[in-house]
Amino acid sequence: MTDVRERAPRPVRLGPKSVAVLLLTGAVGVVAFGWPLLADAESGLAHARDAPWLFAALLPLLVAVVVATISESGMDAKAVAMLGVLAAVGAALRPLGAGTAGLEPMFFLMVLSGRVLGPGFGFVLGSVTMFASALLTGGVGPWMPFQMLSMGWFTMGAGLLPGADRLRGRAELAMLAVYGCVAAFAYGTVMNLQGWPLLTGAGSGISFDGNDPLHENLVRFLAYCAATSLGWDLGRAVLTVVLTLTLGPTLLKALRRATRRAAFDARAAFGEPEASGEPKA
Repeated sequence: MTDVRERAPRPVRLGPKSVAVLLLTGAVGVVAFGWPLLADAESGLAHARDAPWLFAALLPLLVAVVVATISESGMDAKAVAMLGVLAAVGAALRPLGAGTAGLEPMFFLMVLSGRVLGPGFGFVLGSVTMFASALLTGGVGPWMPFQMLSMGWFTMGAGLLPGADRLRGRAELAMLAVYGCVAAFAYGTVMNLQGWPLLTGAGSGISFDGNDPLHENLVRFLAYCAATSLGWDLGRAVLTVVLTLTLGPTLLKALRRATRRAAFDARAAFGEPEASGEPKA
């Protein structure tokens, strides 16, 4: 019999349909984020007024990912309960640092949760947490589906890191800290693609111009990131690293213990009763 202490079960396992929906949503997300850099100015797409339509189209796809993953993986009540608890904690953590130099403590929780519970659970958790925090803080707007997708990627990436069954201790914490730092900057950079096209026609050196070629808009975008979000991304990255290194060991143990006790992968087995030793008639 397999010792459940040797390997933490994954409550959400990605089946073929879930993987297909995730790939489709990821492809649509990449197009939705990157359309300002790729659209021809004469196509009529490189205008800020078209962006809300892309935002609205993305949200149903995110919902479809969550529904497909839950239905195909067969999440039971214990897995749904853990998803709800972690999403509620993450949503409650987000307002604690919002508005203060980009300090957002929810990011370190997403890194550790994705690491312990796997990429499938991680994507669902990241999306649901961002949705719940938007409702909690009143941050519902055209940016919300992009935040859900970005946070889903952020948390899923932690679940895809190597050594999930073997790597422990300082080496694991160092890897998670490095990932949290890099992903914190990546999250801010990707989210900048959502707001940057709205600066079209602003006439500044960092605003989006649909008439410029790709390489010039890339230079403008990098300048926009440096001028508007670099400080926020740095604060987010530093806090994620500090919390991961200090609170990471305790939280990783707690998450793994809760996952083992919940025994998400346990399946009922029905077999023939043992022989009683009495002779048959």
